[in-house]
Amino acid sequence: MGPRSVAVGAVSVLVVVVGAVLSLTTGEAPLTVSEVGETLVGQGSRSTEFVVLTLRLPRLLLAIGVGAALAVSGAVLQSLSRNVLGSPDVLGFTTGAATGALVAIVVLGASTLGTSVGALIGGVVTALVVVGLAAGRGTQGLRLVLIGIGVGAMLLAVNSWLITRAALQTAVDAQAWLLGDLSNRGWTQMVALAVALVLLLPIVLVGARRLALLELGDRPAGGLGVDVTRTRTVALLAAVGLAAAATAAAGPIPFLALAAPQIARQLSRSATPVLVPSALLGAAMLVVSDLAVTRLFAPVPLPVGVATGLLGGLYLVALLVRMWRGSTT
Repeated sequence: MGPRSVAVGAVSVLVVVVGAVLSLTTGEAPLTVSEVGETLVGQGSRSTEFVVLTLRLPRLLLAIGVGAALAVSGAVLQSLSRNVLGSPDVLGFTTGAATGALVAIVVLGASTLGTSVGALIGGVVTALVVVGLAAGRGTQGLRLVLIGIGVGAMLLAVNSWLITRAALQTAVDAQAWLLGDLSNRGWTQMVALAVALVLLLPIVLVGARRLALLELGDRPAGGLGVDVTRTRTVALLAAVGLAAAATAAAGPIPFLALAAPQIARQLSRSATPVLVPSALLGAAMLVVSDLAVTRLFAPVPLPVGVATGLLGGLYLVALLVRMWRGSTT
């Protein structure tokens, strides 16, 4: 990594640390840093253990893990598609994960674990459908984005239909899950996400150089010794797995996977994907977003997906305007 990439990563880590301290010490039950530290080493009172270990720490770690997973997934998919819109939410992968979760909730009456499994299956199946329909000649990146948008729109309709046919309480629970939130999440979701991160992140990071070479084009990359088909397949599966695992843990968190990799790449002034800075920046963005919605809108906090959707929508509009201006000059 270049010095700018290192700087982006370092600032992101600092933001995560500051956000973590504020998340663990502030709120309806304020705590001091020493009280949190004593609790983390097993010397806190029962009340502080409940606040820190049951309520705040799992939520904080989930924000870090989900943010990192989505950002890396977005970085990989944007690199593979060679399109800035190639993120899992734009391509419909997270919508497919939401469909799988809704089927588990509404049709099967599944538990939390079953909902997570349904989200994973839905995300993977959607990715296979989108990639299969986009295969062939032509501008693959653009076709992938357009087909992903179309499939995502159809799945949104399916999701709405599933909610309308559900019982009232089930529909309320499903709609709450669809907003994308870190509330009412615990160590079960965190452990499942941690397993996905441990398994998939090393695969992506090891293949980062080959991924960068793929952006040169299939023929140049092949001439440089890259197994194009294998590299693309492994990277795609890892990216889809990360997005689906993040969605299974927290519900759909819109636009983070779109914005974080682009911002990290622009700040790093890099011509190739910057996976580690993207992961750290994504974690920092979600930690700050979740802290903002829980503290600024207390005692009834907004779901973090509402905040990222608002900010991400503004970013998407700005991105499309910039792309349009670039195409007309």
